[in-house]
Amino acid sequence: MMLGKPPLEAIRIIFWDPLFDPNFAAYSRPQLLVKAAPLILIAIGLSLGFRAGIWNIGAEGQYIMGAICGAGMGLAFYPTQSVFIFPLMIAAGALGGWLWAMIPAVLRTRFNTNEILVSLMLVYVAESILASVSQGLLKNPEGYGFPGSRNLQQYSSAANTEIFVGTGMHWGVVAAFVSVIFAYVLLTRHIRGFHIRLTGEAPRAAKFAGVVPTRVIVFCLGISGMLAGLAGMFEVSGPAGQITIDFNSGYGFTAIIVAFLGRLHPIGILLAGLLMALTYIGGELAQLMLGLPGASIQLFQGMLLFFLLATDVFTHYRIRFGEGK
Repeated sequence: MMLGKPPLEAIRIIFWDPLFDPNFAAYSRPQLLVKAAPLILIAIGLSLGFRAGIWNIGAEGQYIMGAICGAGMGLAFYPTQSVFIFPLMIAAGALGGWLWAMIPAVLRTRFNTNEILVSLMLVYVAESILASVSQGLLKNPEGYGFPGSRNLQQYSSAANTEIFVGTGMHWGVVAAFVSVIFAYVLLTRHIRGFHIRLTGEAPRAAKFAGVVPTRVIVFCLGISGMLAGLAGMFEVSGPAGQITIDFNSGYGFTAIIVAFLGRLHPIGILLAGLLMALTYIGGELAQLMLGLPGASIQLFQGMLLFFLLATDVFTHYRIRFGEGK
């Protein structure tokens, strides 16, 4: 309204038209899975750490490093055709994200550093590495001097193509659903999940129960880094197609909102990831149809989290007027 746009129409365009308007639904519905997959993958990993009181804010860096390692593995075999190349890329992407997450994990467990600051600062290091390899190591030799790697979608052995054409269902979407099931089973049926929940809810009780804090820290940061790396690998070999200077799209930071919107529960994160993906798709539509600036959509996504936090405040506390201790 402050931008001079009709607010109710904007809400309709963002949340209704991508799913039910026949002019847009055919394109938007498959894109919903494409956009949601990396958000869900990253948010599932982050939620495990958040439940244990381990704050990995650098998933964006792990996402970038997973993409670089995965793409690097695929391009190393170019133009060889083999069914083993894509599985190797998956392993490389997961390993890249895991190794990047192990830096704050080791510094936290060995030197008691703050994992929030370390993981966040590593995002900027990862962005610098991304810019470097885009213009150097992974640069397309046939790209006429432009920064960026070869297009992996044109290299069939390294392409993350749709499993069912026209549905948006690629291997990254499958991995996202598998991660939801994995996290649910881990948290509800496995002793490691009990240790994670106990560490976050009652740290002193966790020590008396024999929980080793360093193991929990390494496990949670390792899993979150691995899933973020996988998200980056599936994105660079699928929707994005190549390593470029501006490959990072902010999924690692948006996934923090998804994790909390989903109440750190795997099923909630699945639904929140789909909702946030809808704001991406609907937001692009609103920019096109109403002329809304892109920043307003990012602001709207952030407002979702702030309103949720405000609701939590009023759920746990009440406002009292008048004097009192």
